[in-house]
Amino acid sequence: MSLQFKRFLALIFISLLLITSAFAERNTLGEEISVLDNDVLDQEINKLNALNFNPEGLPNKTQNLQSNKAEINLWQRIFSRFEIKDENNLRSKKYEDWYSARPEYVERMMDRSQKYLFYVVGEVEKRGMPSEIALLPMIESAYNPIANSRSKAVGIWQFIPSTGRLYGLKQDWWQDKRRNVVDATNAALDYLQKLHALFGTWDLALAAYNAGEGTVSRAIAKNRAKGLPTDYAHLKLPAETKDYVPKLQAIKNIVLNPNQYGLYINSIPNKPYFTYVEAPALIDADLAANLAEISYDEFLLLNSEHRRPLIKTNEKTQQLILPINAADTFVKNLSQNDKPLVSWNIYQPKRNEKIKTIANKFDMEESDLIKANDLNPQKIIKPSTIILVAKKEGAETNANQDIEESKINKETKSEDSTRPNKYKVKRGDTLTKIAKKYGLSVNELKDINQITESDIQIGSTLRLQ
Repeated sequence: MSLQFKRFLALIFISLLLITSAFAERNTLGEEISVLDNDVLDQEINKLNALNFNPEGLPNKTQNLQSNKAEINLWQRIFSRFEIKDENNLRSKKYEDWYSARPEYVERMMDRSQKYLFYVVGEVEKRGMPSEIALLPMIESAYNPIANSRSKAVGIWQFIPSTGRLYGLKQDWWQDKRRNVVDATNAALDYLQKLHALFGTWDLALAAYNAGEGTVSRAIAKNRAKGLPTDYAHLKLPAETKDYVPKLQAIKNIVLNPNQYGLYINSIPNKPYFTYVEAPALIDADLAANLAEISYDEFLLLNSEHRRPLIKTNEKTQQLILPINAADTFVKNLSQNDKPLVSWNIYQPKRNEKIKTIANKFDMEESDLIKANDLNPQKIIKPSTIILVAKKEGAETNANQDIEESKINKETKSEDSTRPNKYKVKRGDTLTKIAKKYGLSVNELKDINQITESDIQIGSTLRLQ
């Protein structure tokens, strides 16, 4: 029997084994998917490699394992829906070199993305969008849900406060929905679809996501007036925006062929990583992690919208996000828990009361009090402020009482109530001065007014809301 015929029979045998090793699951969209048992897959791939067929004509064991798993992992699903036209140029090459020179950074980014990518891909597919959009958080935040930028942009999609509120992402003292992967993803895809409908191409929509639709619209109008092309490549845009699409192209090239760049990317199972569980209206974040039997860091990465060590809602119950393999554990342990769910109380400081005094009163470390409440140790706490303090043993919790939003989050509330809608530029004004005066960042002020330059004209009007 010839070597070639033996190889053919072995491949057929392995294929039959793999087919019978598949099991059915449903994804978050309710669609039935077939997933191969990875342990069985590894065993069969090892058997195939052990046959030691012509090494010159076949990839090595690592490459073979990688290519076979790619057929049943999430990356293959992503690759199959790439639709944005490739635009490889010097700018994309620059970022290919940047990422390939930082393998540890890429590894951390890819590992983080595994928690969220299945959900994001599903939502992108549901809307008929190209799957490159699911890679966008890699250049926005490296898929870090607690990423913060200098312009106060937050979350994997990097929403600034004003755009976040515009797309329904609530931000208050207790939580910041821009950090909620599910809510922020849906908001980002809403925004991107709107931009695509407005500009007609994905590269222009992506540019507008980065620089603002006003910036892109004005660049198009200027080129049109001069009789110049109005596509992305020919527009005069900020340097960061000119690099934005090439950076996504670089990521796309890398995930398609990591070996070419000296990188390795793990396969991702084509199944959901997280799910929702029902939780009490009040519960300590660290207790929730303990009940799920996962690390506190893991819990925070999935529930990073919660800004306090006490998770609270005014509803009867609330939903937490947990790894699928920890959901049942949480439900079981919660039903058997007979200890208090809350170790915090709400406290309103007295006039001129210092942080140290409050910490001593409740047997707390100053650092713990500061961290729990995002306090500035250099500033005196205002009497109108509400803070969390440790609940003394045997004391009842008051954290379940309704608190006026104007008290618990006076700064955020005043943003809309005391800040005027518009401001007329006066002599001596700069964007920095105006932004500081009204509690905005310069980038946020630019975004609201859809401007890219820092120069402003006396007598012009800026929007503040």
